[in-house]
Amino acid sequence: MSEEHEYEVVVVGGGPAGLTAALYTTRLGHDTAVINRGGGRAAMMQDTHNVIGITEETSGNELLQTAIEQIEGYGADYHRDFVTDAEHLDDGRIRLEAGDVTAVTDRVVLATGFSDDRPDPPLPRTGAGLHYCLHCDAYMFVDEPVYVMGHGESAAKVAMIMLNFTDEVDILTRGHEPEWSDETAKQLAAHPIEVYDSDIQAIEKEDDGWLKGFVFEDGTYEEYRGGFAMYGSDYNNDLAEQLGVELNDDGTIAVDDHGATSVDGVYAVGDVVPGHNQIPVAMGQGAKAGIDIHYGLRRFPMSLDEIEAQGGIDADDAPAVSDDLRASAQAHRGEGEEASADD
Repeated sequence: MSEEHEYEVVVVGGGPAGLTAALYTTRLGHDTAVINRGGGRAAMMQDTHNVIGITEETSGNELLQTAIEQIEGYGADYHRDFVTDAEHLDDGRIRLEAGDVTAVTDRVVLATGFSDDRPDPPLPRTGAGLHYCLHCDAYMFVDEPVYVMGHGESAAKVAMIMLNFTDEVDILTRGHEPEWSDETAKQLAAHPIEVYDSDIQAIEKEDDGWLKGFVFEDGTYEEYRGGFAMYGSDYNNDLAEQLGVELNDDGTIAVDDHGATSVDGVYAVGDVVPGHNQIPVAMGQGAKAGIDIHYGLRRFPMSLDEIEAQGGIDADDAPAVSDDLRASAQAHRGEGEEASADD
């Protein structure tokens, strides 16, 4: 039987959005936990792009591990586990069931992301010739031969966009009939883009493991530095459905500008909500959700009605943060021994 813990905030998912939300709620004085199954888009990054202050040689795992150590240093709990079930309780709180931990919480932040639909092999290694994020990686392919793998509307659009970076762009439909619209077909035909119908038979790689080129089933060979797979996304929205949260037609979670969903106490941030799938965007969403959650949970200032119902505010009522977070804050300032002595 899993151990039950009580929190004010539980974040499900340990990517940049979820960890940022946890950073804010913890530093704003709310007992917070992150439950993370691991993996995710950010964890797959060999290099970090477009995050100001973070150099490119920082891998996704290094970025995330540093963030985990930060939130734990401020007093948050981190559980490496997979949340399978979520339910509303009669007192308005939410219970989350994972393998080794059960969490009861006032607020939930769903930062569960999505999974890119991968094409069939043979494929280059992800991050070394196979890419999914145009805004992250297009810069890498300036003046380089590039492919776009797919047969839908998004593949055609991305191929045309890539002409902003290179004049060598091919679409690889891999034997599938194109599904883009007639208007897009006319637009595509007017751009200097080659469409290859034959499927890939084999891959050639450079000595460092990067893609060198593809051998096609019709016997042709084309060199590519890399490219993008455009086959759609599967949004991890099972918990949102269990909690009765409104979803958009594409499977993303509908949220307001602060990440609040259609259900009180449930927030969503990061790749599972509409918007650009970028680390800085995800961090901003996490920060906004964390601040909004703080507004709803903070004890002070009390309203006049609350003060009257309580019979006034005593000096002992402050600070409102828990003893555990007080100790963490003191230790973070190097006051751990003094805190122990005071206790």
